[in-house]
Amino acid sequence: MENDQSLYLKTDDNKVINEKYIRWVKKMDECLKVCTKADGCDEKDTHKICRINNPYSYDKLNDLFINFSKI
Repeated sequence: MENDQSLYLKTDDNKVINEKYIRWVKKMDECLKVCTKADGCDEKDTHKICRINNPYSYDKLNDLFINFSKI
């Protein structure tokens, strides 16, 4: 991001995560599963961001997901 600013995303369970701590993202239909633990996550440790619940966060993270997949 520009000017070293962080992007914060709201999850479906009303938590806020910092994009700098995202370890991996798994894309599912209209949702994204996000891992923020330094030593990795299993399915129960992930945060879920769905388009219907958090459209702003979903779109921002999905844009990052799309940009990284082009590399």
